[in-house]
Amino acid sequence: MNVGLRSVSDWRTFPPSPDFDSVLAAAADSFVALGYHGTTMREIAKRADLSVPGLYHHYPSKQNMLVAVMDAAMADLRARLEAADAEGEGDPVRRLELLVSALVLYHCHRKGFGMIAASEMRSLEPASRKRIARRRTEIQRMVDTAVLDGAARGLFRTPFPLDASRAVVTMSAAVATWYQLTGPMTPEDVAERYVDYALAVLGAD
Repeated sequence: MNVGLRSVSDWRTFPPSPDFDSVLAAAADSFVALGYHGTTMREIAKRADLSVPGLYHHYPSKQNMLVAVMDAAMADLRARLEAADAEGEGDPVRRLELLVSALVLYHCHRKGFGMIAASEMRSLEPASRKRIARRRTEIQRMVDTAVLDGAARGLFRTPFPLDASRAVVTMSAAVATWYQLTGPMTPEDVAERYVDYALAVLGAD
């Protein structure tokens, strides 16, 4: 069972498609198009060009596939954010700019994963929901750390740094709900704008 994504060698670069096996790729596509509850095992098998019994040979359930998609997506996003954060070299403003850029680029290039993560948390069984929610909180904490550092140094003037940090992460992830790669703006254009929005929210100079 291959549920991993390619290693992140450059957080700004995105392969055309994730390195999923054909079954998981079919499941992810179906979750995006039809939603988790609208997706049937027969639909996934059709998209993967397999029989339904053949599908069960790879994954025991639709729930198992949803968890695998979310786990892989969260691991990929976390690795990209860690690489971006390290590039900031301890400067809280630069770290924030790079983290927002990484978040926005991810949700432009991997908008399907962003939409699954936003809409299908409720479809996870309790243990998986708790674990993946904890991973999402860890990503939020990465941004919180840069924001609190900047606020402590007087570089961010917002009186509510944690509230502002949540707003920044939320708006960055929401790019997945509207961005189209075929539109007039490139992912880099969107990232640049959202960095400006984030700095304004935080009260940066």
